[in-house]
Amino acid sequence: MVPFEHYILLSAVLFTVGSVGFLVRRNVLMTLLSIEVMLNAVNLALVAFNRARPENHTGQMFAFFLIAAEAAEVAVGLAIVLSLYRLKRTVRSDEADLLKN
Repeated sequence: MVPFEHYILLSAVLFTVGSVGFLVRRNVLMTLLSIEVMLNAVNLALVAFNRARPENHTGQMFAFFLIAAEAAEVAVGLAIVLSLYRLKRTVRSDEADLLKN
């Protein structure tokens, strides 16, 4: 049986990798992927905390709803990326200046 602390450490490492990927990458698809890694790290932490306190399934239920929110975020994010690519022919975030006058 894996100790609780190992799950939390893995979750922290995944969240750190995702946040560094979000801050460093300029490709919008890679930033969306980094956000997904961070949200999956949060899901792992929620399920690990639920495993530590198994009286109720609050952590697992919250992780389930977070997965549903992730799916909606991916759908909206990919729609934005597709429209950006159609207008600018690029998916680099530093070239997405559509709101400037």
